[in-house]
Amino acid sequence: MNLTLLNRAGARNPSSVLDGFNAADSVEFLNGRPSGEAVTILGHLPLPRAAEILSQPELERAPDLLSALPDAKATRLLAALADDRAADVVGGMNVAHRAAILRRLAPPARAAIEKLLAYPEGTAGAIMTAAFIAVPETATVGETLALVRRGDGRQAVYAVAILDAPGGRLLRMATLRGLISAAPDDSVLAAAPDADPVSVVPLTPREDVARLIRRHDLLALPVVDADRHVLGLVAVDDVIDALIAEQTEDVHKFGGMGALDQPYSRVGFLPMIGKRAGWLSVLFLSEMLTASAMQHYSDELEKAVVLTLFIPLIMSSGGNSGSQATSLLVRSLALGEVRLRDWWRVALREMPTGIVLGAILGCIGVLRIAVWQYAGLFDYGPHWELIALTVAAALVGIVTFGSLAGSMLPFALKALRFDPANASAPFVATLVDVTGLVIYFSIATLILRGTVL
Repeated sequence: MNLTLLNRAGARNPSSVLDGFNAADSVEFLNGRPSGEAVTILGHLPLPRAAEILSQPELERAPDLLSALPDAKATRLLAALADDRAADVVGGMNVAHRAAILRRLAPPARAAIEKLLAYPEGTAGAIMTAAFIAVPETATVGETLALVRRGDGRQAVYAVAILDAPGGRLLRMATLRGLISAAPDDSVLAAAPDADPVSVVPLTPREDVARLIRRHDLLALPVVDADRHVLGLVAVDDVIDALIAEQTEDVHKFGGMGALDQPYSRVGFLPMIGKRAGWLSVLFLSEMLTASAMQHYSDELEKAVVLTLFIPLIMSSGGNSGSQATSLLVRSLALGEVRLRDWWRVALREMPTGIVLGAILGCIGVLRIAVWQYAGLFDYGPHWELIALTVAAALVGIVTFGSLAGSMLPFALKALRFDPANASAPFVATLVDVTGLVIYFSIATLILRGTVL
């Protein structure tokens, strides 16, 4: 749909193309339109409707769309957003646009956004909303619900903070369910659990925030300072959005490439090459060590060419076992199921696991060689039993090494303060490929010396 058709469909009001669309459908529609058309539609929408759409994290190019709107409209739109979403949008703008639009905001709104932007990415402070409802402990349930009803729609209403009267420190957290279930004349404390509320500080990693919300079945988690003054709330939907973005980044890293900061269809040709070429070159250079290892054992290969038949089998089995272990440990570290100090427990677990898995593959390898030999499908020579034993022993050694290497590498990266997701499956596979060849030919030299070699 070009802009002319858009105007015709909208009967001189481009925003009418979204009539009957809910916010999610509107976002999907705008994501599929060129930037100019999306800006035109957004600019003609009533302020509440435009703010509702801009509030959706799924809206692509939100910073660019807001930057392209007239100054007055962009300022009003930004002021209508919740502080955390406004900070997300402003944070994606270039420095010049960011400074310009912040200058046009009212001082309180500007201060709230700048405060959120100051927190490091990936922390509770960076994803919390500073617009929340708080009441003193002397308030009643009826007064609290009246305050909720008078809200302007920007506050997080998953829960209400109850503050102690003298110092304004966090005392309890009341849920909406608790408030609705209590009598209007009851104290607001009657609508809150009789226990200290779970809270975090601004620099708490968002993964820890997600674990606490899941563990305690919360809809919102208060963020407090050292004196337990409430700075904001992290809502469950904000955590979900943040974790989806982080998991997307990890998946890209697991594939052996740089993380994309835009949807696949929006990434240009050259940026895509840049994201993929670096890691691909590193892996290619690493794989050159495989050629060096094979050159080192060239004499053995000349004497027993049959050994080359099993090189793909050996290399892939070690890489696969390493990739399995890496995937398990990266996820377990992210969820807090294991910690750095647990590395030795993991090693003790992966060692017998690798031996058993290698033995299973070794038995399958021996069976395959025996069937092919007896069925006349291929002649492995008079010492085929030793060839089969070599393959089986090599598989045990390589799968065990792959499991250990794949499980320990995420610990090493985390100890060095790198993202464990960088221990991607291709990287582990490359590492195990090189060492697997050394293990394979070393075992072959020991078993086949004096016969095939």
